[in-house]
This record gives sequence, C-alpha cells and structure tokens, in this order.
Amino acid sequence: MKKHPQHLRHDLDLDIGTIRRIFRTAGEMKKKTYREAATKALRNKSLAMIFAKPSTRTRVSFEVGMTQLGGHALYLGPTDLQLSRGETIADTARVLSRYVDGIMARVFSQDDIEALAQNAAVPVINGLSDTYHPCQALTDIYTILEKRGTLKNLTICFIGDGDNNVANSLLLLSARLGIRMIVAAPKEYTTSKQILALARNIARGTGASLRLTTDPNEAVKQADVIYTDVWVSMGKSNAEARKKAFSPYQVNGKLLARAPSHALLMHCLPAHRGEEITDEAIDGPRSIVFDQAENRLHVQKAILLELLHTH
Repeated sequence: MKKHPQHLRHDLDLDIGTIRRIFRTAGEMKKKTYREAATKALRNKSLAMIFAKPSTRTRVSFEVGMTQLGGHALYLGPTDLQLSRGETIADTARVLSRYVDGIMARVFSQDDIEALAQNAAVPVINGLSDTYHPCQALTDIYTILEKRGTLKNLTICFIGDGDNNVANSLLLLSARLGIRMIVAAPKEYTTSKQILALARNIARGTGASLRLTTDPNEAVKQADVIYTDVWVSMGKSNAEARKKAFSPYQVNGKLLARAPSHALLMHCLPAHRGEEITDEAIDGPRSIVFDQAENRLHVQKAILLELLHTH
C-alpha cells in the first residue's frame, strides 16, 4: 500500500501529463475492443462510494465503471455509515482504508473531502462538493476535445451561476490547459475572488484568459462552447431570489442565435427545463449534453484506472 496515495480532491491535484493520459484512456474506453480487454483491470478492487447528496450520473457511472473494470462498488448513503451517529470523517477514512482500494465521496463541504484525503491510506476521489466538481470538469473538457479534435483557440462561455462547483472546476481546469473562459453571471452570483485569483495566477503561466461579465448576449458572441447549469444547486437557499436574478441568463434559441454557428451547447445535468435552459436549446442540433453525460462513465473509468490500478 502506498504511503501517500494520489487523490483527486480538486482540479489542481493531477498534473497535466496525467490529465492528458486520462483523456487518452477515456477515448480508448469508448472502443468496444478496449472495454472488453479492460474487464479485469481492477479485478478484486473495491470502491467505497459515500453519498451525502442524491445522485443519478455520479452513482451510476462510478458503479457501472467499477463493474466494467472487474471491480466492485459499495453504495454508502447518508444513513448507511456511522457518520450519521457522530463518527468522525477521519475515523471513517481510516477504517474504510482497511477494507477498500479507493473512496469516492459526494458531499456538501469541501472540508469533508480534505479530511477524507488527509486520513485515508487509499485514493480519495471528489465526486462533488459545494466548491468543486473535478470529475465533471474533466469529462467536459474531454467531450470538447472529442468533438473539436483540439483545445487550441477554445473559448468556453459559462452562463448563469458563476459561483457554483462546476463553474469553479471548469475555470481552474481551463486555466491549466490554456483555454479562454468567459463567465456571464449577475454580479451577486459571480465567481468568488478566491477561485478567480487562483485561476488567474495559473493562467499567467499557460496563456489562458478568464473574463467575468454580466452580459450573456455579449459573452456568447465569441463562444465555441456555451455551458449552463442549474440556478439553485443542492444546498443553496433563496431559490426564488435566484430565479429572478438569473431569468435574463436563460439559454434559449434567442441567445444561441447570437453565438457563432459552430458553437456547441453543454449542461452537466440534471436540467431544469424552462429555467436555465429551454427544450429548444437542450434538444436542438447544437446540444452535446447527452454525449457529455455518457462520457462521465468513460472518463471516470480512466480516473479509476489511473488512481486505483497501481495502488
């Protein structure tokens, strides 16, 4: 057992070489012959999956991914662990490390991910926290690479809640990979100063550019990819105030008409149709939303192979 396992707590944990290798492996994972060849890659390996929040894509993609790689995944819901009765995160991490080969956690606080990683003797994967969603961002950039063939001269325009976990992770990963990103959000819901400073510091060394605006119509004019997410993330309050503030930021046919004709449309799902996105947009010819959702499986299999295979 490695003394210091490789974790994926957030978007800065993996070096660029590892990220590019994950993208290559994900591409191989989509090929039938490679999928069949990889069925024993994680044989006799187990992944503990801690869920403090409900999930569709994260649970199914990780569970199916482990199965397809010959391993086993254990679903541990909010009432399945002694965490609900006061056992500490640290003790939970230490105990699970004696049983399993990796821990994936979908939680509220990023502090819980950090505590798991600090105390686990096995790799810890952030399946989502209120601050970051690294598996989603890796999947998103992989999907863009798959569709465009390159990440060069790429501009991603994120419309809506600029302070949510997906926007944060996309900003950091874009900064690391030299991608231009524009966040169009109301001032009170724009990217936090901490995340922006972190991303801009990285961008200085990679040639990425990061811009904030309150004007979605102007922002999409340069977009190669238009991205949106729910206006009220899990755990966020003041839903009605948010819906009112975000109503001019709906991704619909009118907004898409202002973007270049080649611009692709993404959403990490679940979508609240009629709020942040319309049926016309999500079901239209520009949408790659469901390809993006499928790729969670392939990218996460690549992540599991990278972190668990050699552990």
